[in-house]
Amino acid sequence: MKKSILESVVWKEDKYYVAQCLNIDVSSFGESREDALKNLDEALALYLEDDSHETIQPIENPEIVHMSVKYA
Repeated sequence: MKKSILESVVWKEDKYYVAQCLNIDVSSFGESREDALKNLDEALALYLEDDSHETIQPIENPEIVHMSVKYA
């Protein structure tokens, strides 16, 4: 069994919390922060059941960067 440290981010979007893995493009949601993380854990386990995936990309020192964008 392989083991990796995965970095995730959680935020509130309307009435739900969204949890997204930064190493793998997998996300989930829940009514609480804990639910969102539990659901993300389950989604990642299902995703990783298939051994055909490439190696997991390590994420070093993630940080939140605030940007201003103009759009129409």
